[in-house]
Amino acid sequence: MIKIKELTRLYQINKTVIEYGLIELLPKEHVPLAYRFMCACLFWISNKHQGMSLPERLRLSLQSLGPIYIKLGQMLSTRRDLLPPIYADQLAYLQDNVPPFCGEQAIEQIEKSFNKPIDSIFDDFDKVALASASIAQVHTATLKEDGRAVVVKVTRPGIEKRIQADLQLMKWLASLMQRFLKEAERLRPVEVIHEYEKTIIDEIDLMREGANTIQLRRNFLNSKLLYVPEIYPNYCTKNALVMERIYGIPVSDTNALQAQNTNLKLLAERGVETFFTQVFRDSFFHADMHPGNVFVSYEHPEDPLWIGIDCGIMGTLNKEDKRYLAENFLAFFNRDYRQVAQLHVDSGWVPADTPVEEFEFSIRAVCEPIFEKPLAEISFAQVLINLFNTARRYNMKVQPQLVLLQKTLFYVEGLGRQLYPQLDLWDTAKPFLENWMKEQVSPKTLFKSISQKAPFWLEKLPELPELVYYNLSQAKSQNKQLILLAESFNKQQKNNRKSYFYIAAAISLSLISALAYLQTDKNLTLLAGIPGIFAWLLAWRYTNKV
Repeated sequence: MIKIKELTRLYQINKTVIEYGLIELLPKEHVPLAYRFMCACLFWISNKHQGMSLPERLRLSLQSLGPIYIKLGQMLSTRRDLLPPIYADQLAYLQDNVPPFCGEQAIEQIEKSFNKPIDSIFDDFDKVALASASIAQVHTATLKEDGRAVVVKVTRPGIEKRIQADLQLMKWLASLMQRFLKEAERLRPVEVIHEYEKTIIDEIDLMREGANTIQLRRNFLNSKLLYVPEIYPNYCTKNALVMERIYGIPVSDTNALQAQNTNLKLLAERGVETFFTQVFRDSFFHADMHPGNVFVSYEHPEDPLWIGIDCGIMGTLNKEDKRYLAENFLAFFNRDYRQVAQLHVDSGWVPADTPVEEFEFSIRAVCEPIFEKPLAEISFAQVLINLFNTARRYNMKVQPQLVLLQKTLFYVEGLGRQLYPQLDLWDTAKPFLENWMKEQVSPKTLFKSISQKAPFWLEKLPELPELVYYNLSQAKSQNKQLILLAESFNKQQKNNRKSYFYIAAAISLSLISALAYLQTDKNLTLLAGIPGIFAWLLAWRYTNKV
């Protein structure tokens, strides 16, 4: 049941849509009749920003609605191959140009988090935020204990309550979809919202972000692909986090990158390699790689190094998902649509009774025209979108565990194409995936797997005779139970057959008795009625008899 709080938020969202005239994003013929009726009912609300361009209105509306909607705008800003440049440029302001909150509030939040006066922790704390995002903002400072330059990240006051209100509304809308929308079984909106809830709640906990950053830094220590700033664990709380200050060029500032002669082709290719390394080598990937969170080191522009910050949202995959993903990607690269269709069935992404040949033909019909273009011009994201639209006809279910991965892949391709428009994502990723697949079946991997499990096997070896005896005993016991269940079932079947016989007899005798009574034949009434009563009693007895 929706609460007053959720209804209020729903009203605010509709009010924002009307006030910013966002309905203009849809052609008039595609505006739902129900929405027009709702606007007529809310006659006191009107478009108050007609003097602004539609892209600017879209950006300001998302900004006013709060962190969940700002995140949506951040993701869309990287999809320059899907959005017109004027929209992408406006939404790019949401990456790190969200209006900051007051510096005094930030100090109050930090002092409350560390339970100390700010002067006892930092020197030169700058009250003016260095950057501000949807959930938190950062301030520069110098750590008092050793003079290191740091940044202090602090969450927005009251952010958790606002996010919870939006999540409750999303859950309510998702439950309505689940109940009334035909495609809900495939889209699984309730599961997707629960998955997103975990992600966003984790992001507002800066202690979790600190732990994620430490893990990601360890995975890429001394790597040429990615640098992750150091976290100072003694200064980590839920609402405040202190980390090393990094110096780099925002990845969106292509003019600055070109000015220092950065090898943009290599930089774009390393971005793709970094993504696949995180996913397939580490099973732990940065899932919020919008341009506001990614920088390029000033050092060695001919051998560029990515710098990643803000590890609040991290994704993980299990072995089965990784293998199916790698096989799917390789099948696409090789245009083996039969394999793509079969993998979707084997993984359970589409129902087991899906006709593979028909599914293969549908995938081929959608993908072949795309692959006629040069590989460098093909958007992998667009291929995925077309595939999902095709799979929708075969009741493909949304995989919540892959939502973050899909979003991150869109980010990576968007960034890569922004840096180097000729980026051949396919050619860059294919060798990596082929090598990974070979490693999964190599003797080295087999030996590593055995080595990891050997201590456990050795620990359990002395218990093996007891386990064998226990399982054999259990098997005997289970066989006895099965025999007893079979006997009980057979007995119940016999009782059911007797019950059905007596019910039929009782009904027949009751009808005869009723007809005889109507014809005033007392003898026949008694002759049929008394056995009929006994037949009903016997039917009841065998129906309840176990």
